[in-house]
Amino acid sequence: MKEAQEAVLDYLHFLRVERQYSENTLASYRRDLEDYIEHLHKGQKLERLNDVDRTRILVYLEHLRDNGKSSRTIARHISSIRSFHQFLLREKITDHDPTVHLEMPQIEKTLPKVLSIAEIEALIHAPDRSKPQGIRDVAMIELLYGTGMRISECIELNLEDVHLSMGFVRIYGKGGKERIVPLGKSALYACETYLQQARHLLQGNYPKTDAFFINRRGKRLTRQGCWKLLKQHALAANIKKEMTPHTLRHSFATHLIENGADLRSVQEMLGHADISTTQIYTHISKIRLSEVYKQFHPRA
Repeated sequence: MKEAQEAVLDYLHFLRVERQYSENTLASYRRDLEDYIEHLHKGQKLERLNDVDRTRILVYLEHLRDNGKSSRTIARHISSIRSFHQFLLREKITDHDPTVHLEMPQIEKTLPKVLSIAEIEALIHAPDRSKPQGIRDVAMIELLYGTGMRISECIELNLEDVHLSMGFVRIYGKGGKERIVPLGKSALYACETYLQQARHLLQGNYPKTDAFFINRRGKRLTRQGCWKLLKQHALAANIKKEMTPHTLRHSFATHLIENGADLRSVQEMLGHADISTTQIYTHISKIRLSEVYKQFHPRA
């Protein structure tokens, strides 16, 4: 299906240039659409995109269910397929949109995992501060927890984005949107220590880079490298909870709301486009309050 493969490439180019999606998001769209096109071609013997109808998409979704895909994964595939077909119709590659009456599966909402303040402290003290990479990791953890930024945003930071003298960090989020988030004393101290005592040792004689966080070869830390380090330190800190790339971000937001921060401010700092996304943290806060009440009130 050469026509379909070319259409997918055109669509990904549109998302990169017009929507300014990140490489991780583009990779996700690419995987979903390549799997979808392959099933239409090999599984359903389809040759033209204009021949796709609702029934064929439902057959593909049934194929995903048969392969054990979760409702959340299927919903993501539907979202990718729907936006792809809308693009095809808009570009006049097809003359109809077969996803118009496609329904999303019911997704069970799960509350994000959050670390306690004691666990955050243990995580911060886990890296070996006698080594430059340990000093760097402390700064990285302090920055992730102190600002609520995503791991992808953290590794994209440049030296010019971290303003220690003025006490804020400039973050470029999804779609290249810029936001300013204040830095607390702990994060400021950790970042200053990293810049003064560790970064030049990691840089060594390697080519200079503007990246704020670098590895032992003087290059920008990768998302996978950053995530691997966090998991190692969580293990060393004896944290039993499941760690995800967003655990520190979730903890940041939850702890702010628990201590009286208003939802709109938290939304701004997280870079959420819609405040309904931020509201999940009020639910976590209520559940935690309920747990504390049951644990400590004598007549609970």
